[in-house]
Amino acid sequence: MRTSYSALETYKQCPQKYKYEQIDKRRVAKGKEAIFGTLIHGALQFMFSKDPLFPTADEVVAHFRDAWAEAKIARITPEEEALYLKQGEALLKRFYEKNPPWNFGVVDLESRFELAIEDTKNNTVHALAGIMDRIDKTGETYEIIDYKTTRRMASQESIDQNLQLSLYHLGLTERWPHIPPEHITLSLYYVKHNEKISTRRSAEMAAIVKARMLDTIREIEEHTASGEFPAIPSALCDWCAYKPLCPAWRHLYKKTETAEDLDVQKTIAEYFEIKKAEDKNKKRLAELQAAIKAYLEKENLDRLFSDQGSISKKLQQRFAYKFEEIKEIFEAARLAEAWPAILSPDEKKLKLYLKTLSPEIREKIEMARELTKSFVVLTASTKKIKADLEEMVEIGEE
Repeated sequence: MRTSYSALETYKQCPQKYKYEQIDKRRVAKGKEAIFGTLIHGALQFMFSKDPLFPTADEVVAHFRDAWAEAKIARITPEEEALYLKQGEALLKRFYEKNPPWNFGVVDLESRFELAIEDTKNNTVHALAGIMDRIDKTGETYEIIDYKTTRRMASQESIDQNLQLSLYHLGLTERWPHIPPEHITLSLYYVKHNEKISTRRSAEMAAIVKARMLDTIREIEEHTASGEFPAIPSALCDWCAYKPLCPAWRHLYKKTETAEDLDVQKTIAEYFEIKKAEDKNKKRLAELQAAIKAYLEKENLDRLFSDQGSISKKLQQRFAYKFEEIKEIFEAARLAEAWPAILSPDEKKLKLYLKTLSPEIREKIEMARELTKSFVVLTASTKKIKADLEEMVEIGEE
């Protein structure tokens, strides 16, 4: 399989979107946010690419404005366009002021790489391609910089485990094996905030990263064979052009025309009515139980009677073993060899303990999971969601 970080990330976010993009090859117009990010990347590349006659800040801004004028942006109002232009100009000027291009030893821009990842389990080799926005060199240290135009800045912990940066690290070490891992810095530069957050990777992380890649690739191959790519609704759906096609959203855009369509609307309405009554009854039942328990306690009774039946008070107890004492009993009885079998693993305790471990150990433990049960449940939300008819963009195939 030939793939990329962005493709694997799309799969992890939503397998159904991955199918539309990578397998069905359905083309959609980029949204204004994506185009804005692409043009900012282009302006920053232009800023560092004219060594030694670097462009001025005004020339960088002009490059951005010219590219914006040539871009075909769907569904954008004049007011929105003005705001994007104003924001783009402002953040480029701030970036230039903080990062004069002549102060950096840029080794490469938009640097492409390709990794060969061997799957010895399935006897296959996969190609993973990517593009690094910028590579700098200061002394003996190389820095890979990836620009981000998102508003939200990731935490340091998240960046320490960032898969994209890990792949960039692999890409650079594959290209130049003589560079020690400790001489490579990985950075995400949040352009909107003019802030850079950096991290490093150990040599041991390479094997873990490749294993994660292979796990994801195997999942994709399994889904490709079965033809099942489940949709995963999330906040990211608001920026997805495939919503009118997606099984998680398609019904929202469907016109109610047939008798079956009308019947299912009635069924949904009745479902919410019963669900609402059930929730109300659960709350009231808890209130009644509290009142009955209080009366039993006050009157020193164990049972209550009425024309409808009787209610009894029963004491239920839960015990926790004192394992240290029990272990001593086992050892005294010469049964110490049976102790590991008695203490079966506890998933809840493991999840809590995971938080205290290093990222490398957590990765290994996460890789040791297996699916044990799969079933379908229904969840309901009373939040009103209406279809935005402007989202019905034309979707074509390559």
